[in-house]
Amino acid sequence: MRPNRIRQLLAEGKTPFGHMIMEFGTRGIAKVAESAGLDFVLIDMEHGGLDMGKVADLLAWFKATPIAPIVRVPATEYHFIARVMDAGAAGVMIPNVRTPEQARKVITALRYAPDGDRGLGLGCAHNDYVRPEPVEYMAEANRDNLFLCQIESTKALENIDAIASMPGVDALWVGHFDLTQSMGIVGQFNNPQFIEALQKVADAARRHGKTAGIQPGNLGQAREWMALGYNLISYSADFGVYSAALKASIDGLRQAH
Repeated sequence: MRPNRIRQLLAEGKTPFGHMIMEFGTRGIAKVAESAGLDFVLIDMEHGGLDMGKVADLLAWFKATPIAPIVRVPATEYHFIARVMDAGAAGVMIPNVRTPEQARKVITALRYAPDGDRGLGLGCAHNDYVRPEPVEYMAEANRDNLFLCQIESTKALENIDAIASMPGVDALWVGHFDLTQSMGIVGQFNNPQFIEALQKVADAARRHGKTAGIQPGNLGQAREWMALGYNLISYSADFGVYSAALKASIDGLRQAH
């Protein structure tokens, strides 16, 4: 297996930086991401229009880079998780995990025995079409693949220690818009209640030896949230970066005209 860059950097005490792909599922995006210096990408199947075929293409193209591709699947069902992992994902992001029981369902689908119950489809895309020695490969995959568990509700906050303490949950990832929606303060990212919730998640991650992740939309947010203890950072989504940069340039042209 190719080493998981997220795990490598975290083991060195460094913060991995990534980006979400929702719209630009093009053949060149992997090398564009590499040229930008990304450590990982989140390939979104929850809110974007990327289907399984396009995701498989993206995972193949990212093999030409050192970037770790994580796929956010729509739900905890086995068929979502198993298919993207067999296509070559370095892990999965799961939206709106509310209970340890939901987290256990994901771990069972993601990890091979004895840690889970993932089916063996050896020698296909995730093995670069070379059949590995099964026992050795299963153990390595269980150590290397990642489960980013999204905390997006007040129910998840209530269960945060039970979720964070589970072996197999690698990162607590705050879905900031959905969490504020659940709290009745949608979009109020400077609200003291939301900041308290962010701190609660980061503290739980640290307490249980896990990583805390989040996706800021600007550098100010990134600095604030990293100061709270978030050490796995995805900077914005593809269309957000593109539209903001394009608008700034067009506004500049209009002013210069």
